[in-house]
Amino acid sequence: MTAVATSRTVDTTPFDGQKPGTSGLRKKVKAFAQPHYLENFVQSIFDSLDGFAGQALVVGGDGRYYNRTAVQVILKMAAAAGFGRVLVGQGGILSTPAASCVIRKRKAFGGIILSASHNPGGPDEDFGIKYNIGAGGPAPEAVTEAIHARTKTIAQYHILDAADVDIDTLGESRLGAMVVEVIDPVADYAALMETLFDFAAIRRLFDGGFRMRFDAMGAVTGPYATEILENRLGAAPGTVINGTPLEDFGGHHPDPNLVHAKELVDELFGPDAPDLGAASDGDGDRNMILGRNFYVTPSDSLAVLSEHATVCPGYAGGLKGIARSMPTSRAPDRVAAALGIPCWETPTGWKFFGTLLDAGKATLCGEESFGTGSDHVREKDGLWAVLMWLNVVAATGKSVETLVRAHWARFGRTVYSRHDYEGVDSDAANGLVEHLRAIGPGLAGKTVGPYTVEGLDDFAYTDPVDGSVSTHQGIRLMFTDGSRVVFRLSGTGTSGATLRVYLEQYEPDPARHDIDTQEALAPLIAVAGAVAEIAARTGRTEPTVIT
Repeated sequence: MTAVATSRTVDTTPFDGQKPGTSGLRKKVKAFAQPHYLENFVQSIFDSLDGFAGQALVVGGDGRYYNRTAVQVILKMAAAAGFGRVLVGQGGILSTPAASCVIRKRKAFGGIILSASHNPGGPDEDFGIKYNIGAGGPAPEAVTEAIHARTKTIAQYHILDAADVDIDTLGESRLGAMVVEVIDPVADYAALMETLFDFAAIRRLFDGGFRMRFDAMGAVTGPYATEILENRLGAAPGTVINGTPLEDFGGHHPDPNLVHAKELVDELFGPDAPDLGAASDGDGDRNMILGRNFYVTPSDSLAVLSEHATVCPGYAGGLKGIARSMPTSRAPDRVAAALGIPCWETPTGWKFFGTLLDAGKATLCGEESFGTGSDHVREKDGLWAVLMWLNVVAATGKSVETLVRAHWARFGRTVYSRHDYEGVDSDAANGLVEHLRAIGPGLAGKTVGPYTVEGLDDFAYTDPVDGSVSTHQGIRLMFTDGSRVVFRLSGTGTSGATLRVYLEQYEPDPARHDIDTQEALAPLIAVAGAVAEIAARTGRTEPTVIT
């Protein structure tokens, strides 16, 4: 079927596009729904790219409110811009890792992903859009800078006048001269997973009575988890809960942590807990792992998976390196040292991992913010991490808790927690960071509580591949006993600022490995609050979320 269309040019004005980072542009739905707002940003993307005429573009998102509307706008603008083909997930659905997979497998020029990640969805909530390059990963800074610059000067956008495209029926249609191919959003991704993991061993695990629960939180991973876990691997029907993507995520805040995934946590810490629990977020790139009555920190998850990676077919040849974001605990560093491979410390943001993965310098990577991935795609991948845990459990015959405790016995336990202060006044949050920068030079050698300060710095990173330099990536307060506190402002929210405080203390003594995390970190928490003057500067005496 061909949609009859003619291209038209619409005069417009520059707008507050906000500087898009790795996570793209995120605003409230009402901002995107303003006349010309979405169109301006999409045109700014296209105006910042060269050489895409006749090429393929991948489009899809997490199904949140405004997703279907945005898909139709992008299709018509892509046709007007001269793309030859757009591959769109059925119903406008594509998880972020699946979009990366499709871009790479189909050799597309790039992709537009519609999501505000783990932020809430609905008419009064959040929406987002970002551009991924042909390698499958987030656009590098040079591209995002160009997009941002264009939003400040844009005067016109181009769009086809055409009826909406049927995005619910698999197959091809035409929109002007462009082919629109509606694809199964799960198929390419599931096929890739079968090459990485021992599906036969995992099927035997489930056949033997192993039980799990996967909470998709009303978000995009539901169809992927249902197809792979229940249909292909034989997990019991009902293993996946909240598995239908909903425009408002069914009222869930789709952030897989101990607070927002309460239904799952209560079950895993209940009287008839399954063997493994997992949750994913709005766009499918994050994960939380739980054993029976046992929580696995994201930092420990990356470390344990790295330790046992070779039991998985896709990683049987060993790892080239591990990469972690700076705020992530140093547990993976100890595994890398034992394996004789590098462990790279990068700023937060998956694009920094992308250059390492492309250059063959790293194989597994992860962030403490519930993101783990590998070189199979160029995004973090929540369901991939769950499948890797299942493969390791199946290959070793050990439970989730046993695997983590064995890791602690070998490497020591890195006691770790993140305290989030959400919706903080932006000026107050920035003032706190400036205060830390100002006092940093005078802290070395001083005793603060039970700790002696080794130093305080504002983390900067020089990319070992392309030589690019990134500064002001977070304040590191380091102590002589190896403890650390990291202060960082997050850009993933749409209202105010989120102050994240990361707390880390190494515990080599097995006799103390069962100590409660917050109890163990209490002295460090007090020191962090005092040094940064958190209560005085933000008005907050307690964090909003503790993970």
